[in-house]
Amino acid sequence: MYAYRADRAFDGERVLSSGALVLVDDGRIVAVQEGHPPAPHDCAVTYLPGTTLLPGLIDAHTHLCGNDAMDALDRLPHIGDDEIDAAVRTAFDRQLEAGVTAVRDLGDYRWAVVDRHRDRPDGPTVVASGPPITSLGGHCADLGGAVAGVAALRAAVRERAERGADLVKLMTSGGMMTPSSDVGACQFTLDEVRAVVDEAHRHGLPVTAHAHALAAVQQCLAAGVDGIEHCSCIGAHGHGAPPEVADAIAAAGIAVCPTLGHDLSRMPPLPPAVAETVARHGLTVDNLIANVGILHRHGVTLISGADSGINPVKAHGNLPRAVVELAAAGVSTVDALASATGRAADACGLAGRTGRLRAGLDADLLIVEGDPTTEISAVRAVRAVVSRGRVTGTPRSNV
Repeated sequence: MYAYRADRAFDGERVLSSGALVLVDDGRIVAVQEGHPPAPHDCAVTYLPGTTLLPGLIDAHTHLCGNDAMDALDRLPHIGDDEIDAAVRTAFDRQLEAGVTAVRDLGDYRWAVVDRHRDRPDGPTVVASGPPITSLGGHCADLGGAVAGVAALRAAVRERAERGADLVKLMTSGGMMTPSSDVGACQFTLDEVRAVVDEAHRHGLPVTAHAHALAAVQQCLAAGVDGIEHCSCIGAHGHGAPPEVADAIAAAGIAVCPTLGHDLSRMPPLPPAVAETVARHGLTVDNLIANVGILHRHGVTLISGADSGINPVKAHGNLPRAVVELAAAGVSTVDALASATGRAADACGLAGRTGRLRAGLDADLLIVEGDPTTEISAVRAVRAVVSRGRVTGTPRSNV
């Protein structure tokens, strides 16, 4: 048995201001004791003074096959399985270094993650959608999930159920990394989106939908999706969620992953088509954060995911930046931390496995320097990471 002690703790829902002692055995948490109780006899204790103990973080939107390059997704059809597998392994390492012990993969290619990497013992816990379902020639069509028509959409959902995917990812609008698509337009009819949701729910699978366009977000509401990715709400009105739409998302209980987390120090020159899209729709970091503030003020459930792996600005391991940017949108530090721990676990179907300091769950732990419950940037000051009871390699500081 091992124990981890810290002067402060956050258990995935609330602050334990007097600290905690977490007992771990055989990869699981066996007890969480507030304060500074003595550890059991012969129990090795890891104690780093001045630190805060949290559950390991959850990146609710990642692309494990992506290698952080500008062509991270475009390159996939042109490389072999060995290179894809190497990219996934590197992604795992970078996520763990940043304190991320669970991920939700929403951009698989050729079923690499579902078939070969979901049950690895030496990386983060993985929830996987398989290739995202998209329109013919639509956003991320090269990943292999492009179909047309209600019958084909239902068949695509059944394929994901049969192959053991954990959820369905649906591209309801275009996206910036596919310049030939239109981020401000829908890719499917409402009947088609409803067919996907109906078929997925019939097979017990949740649906999370990529939606930049306001019209696509409205389709998601009407169809009853379980989650919305980005939720940029681009429309004739400009950028940002209209109050009535934000209210409707909150009332429906739909979890939104706004995919914050930008490392602008790594911003390369944008391809002209991408730069034009960003300028035309006002998709600046400040505007994205402002939109999250609107959603938060209207009571929308927010979870954190970095859209990691798709380009240098959205690299694997960027999730702590997403948590910090969420706080910049007006979310409290406690809610921002919950967005990447307990609340993310609920939204990703991981509540019975991870996301909280709770007996019976996997021993996924993060120890950071300082107190992120009062200064959110401390979530980036990683001191130690434990993944399913195993201490990972030397972590990075200030990722």
